[in-house]
Amino acid sequence: MATKTTAEKLATIQLGYTLTGATIELGAAIVDGEVRKEAQVRLPLSMMNRHGLVAGATGTGKTVTLHMIAEQLSSAGVPVFLADIKGDLSGLATAATAGEKLLARTESLGQQWQAKNFPVEFLCLGGDGNGIPIRATITSFGPILLSRILELNETQESSLQLIFHFADKNDLELVDLKDLRAVIQFLISDEGKSQLTELGGLSKATAGVILRELVTLEAQGMEKFFGEPEFDTAELLRTAPDGRGVISCLELPTLQSKPMLFSTFLMWLLADLFEELPEAGDLDKPKLVFFLDEAHLLFNDASKAFLEAITTTVRLIRSKGVGIFFVTQTPKDVPSDVLGQLANRVQHALRAFTPEDAKALKATVSTFPMSDYDLEETLTTAGIGEAVITVMNERGAPTPVALTKLRAPESLMGPSDDALVRSTVAASALLVKYGTAVDNLTAYEKLTGKGAASTGAAAPGLPPVPSSPGAEASAPVTSPVGGPMDQAAIDAEARRIEEEILGRPSSRPVPSSYPSSPAGSAPLPPVPAPSPGPQEGMLGDLAGVLGGALGGGLRNMARSLGTQLGRELIRGVFGTSSRRRR
Repeated sequence: MATKTTAEKLATIQLGYTLTGATIELGAAIVDGEVRKEAQVRLPLSMMNRHGLVAGATGTGKTVTLHMIAEQLSSAGVPVFLADIKGDLSGLATAATAGEKLLARTESLGQQWQAKNFPVEFLCLGGDGNGIPIRATITSFGPILLSRILELNETQESSLQLIFHFADKNDLELVDLKDLRAVIQFLISDEGKSQLTELGGLSKATAGVILRELVTLEAQGMEKFFGEPEFDTAELLRTAPDGRGVISCLELPTLQSKPMLFSTFLMWLLADLFEELPEAGDLDKPKLVFFLDEAHLLFNDASKAFLEAITTTVRLIRSKGVGIFFVTQTPKDVPSDVLGQLANRVQHALRAFTPEDAKALKATVSTFPMSDYDLEETLTTAGIGEAVITVMNERGAPTPVALTKLRAPESLMGPSDDALVRSTVAASALLVKYGTAVDNLTAYEKLTGKGAASTGAAAPGLPPVPSSPGAEASAPVTSPVGGPMDQAAIDAEARRIEEEILGRPSSRPVPSSYPSSPAGSAPLPPVPAPSPGPQEGMLGDLAGVLGGALGGGLRNMARSLGTQLGRELIRGVFGTSSRRRR
């Protein structure tokens, strides 16, 4: 084949990246060793939900690439989720300072650079770091993801699914680790052995193994990541008052000590979005772009069920308007079924110091379309801030491969000042909603009989209802007409709504009627209410509407009402339960 001239190579890239709609500007192509700012490399905004891969060796500039793309997505009104592994991405909240070297680079790329800061929401897992604490309930997290954290084998994972099934059927709310531990302890006790037998595939020995793993997890201090208030993933879809997308930046300061927990929590966020979002079809821009950093942690020693769930989520969440970008060192870190769905590729330099590196290099080259570059050489000689790029154009075809010098971010490439981060967190509306953990009446209290003290006089005709542990730290609940409203009054209002508005006898149990048991034994779990049948979806939505109408203090009551009306949980692809179904 005849060798192309520089002009022909340049023309190929210019034609391939001439796009009509809104775009993310990535940088200028390097052709025959020279940066050509007339050949801009870009990614169609409408194709960001076709997912992507940002790969490269340590120190080649992957984090700066995420930083630069996140800025442009925010400016286009697209919310972004980022996991901040090293703390550098907090710099998005601080405008950069122009320097001579920076301006020389931007000039060579044809980039009209301007210092900016961006709307950032700082998050952290369970309060582990500086940010709004995000937590998940055990019920929501589901058996497949929890099995991943507990490092269970496939047999034990199947057994855990049976335990979740038992809890779902018997109205045993699994909010935190002690709830799940209480259910397992009940099943292997003398009182629960008949229930264990009915579960069929669950042996006492396997239940004991799972119980020991839970105790180990608690001993490692991981119980704080599970509980209430549970994080609503809809918070990731917000825009700022000026129309820019909010960048949700999840701090992971202790990733190295808990890598599997952190990576699995990120997958829970995606799974919850997948279950909650409606179908959207093809959009001009995505609803959210989700960057999964250290993606190899997701797949190391993953079970078949877990891999299948990831593959299904990646394949189907595109139609709900969410784009996922996996960030890792080489494409080999991502299973082929997932890699085949990543249409947008930004490949930073690779190293070939060992035979394994050489093998990874050849595998990476094989995943790119034919090009005018010697990719084996290009990928080992590319400098910091350079990457080999091919993306999906607006017609759904791959663009020409282009070695690209990437644009510079307009905000600080490094961590923001701690004082700025703390003040941003303190001023966030989410802090009021998620800042304080609560411990409501759940499976642990039901099975052990350790309810909290009464809140005072009961509503007329009703017995006293135990208050939730930790309620003292919560803001007082108010009635729709103002003034304090205790838990008994909330329960009475829930009954009234169910009986008068929904036109059916109340199915709400009276917590204080749970049978007490002799010391050292656990009472049988409550009998599940009958399945509500086809009205469940409508009633669940009504509970959500009532929660919004009655105010924040009664939202939990409405959600509890929805649970009573829809006893049978429908679990999603990861075994997670949708918020609308809980």
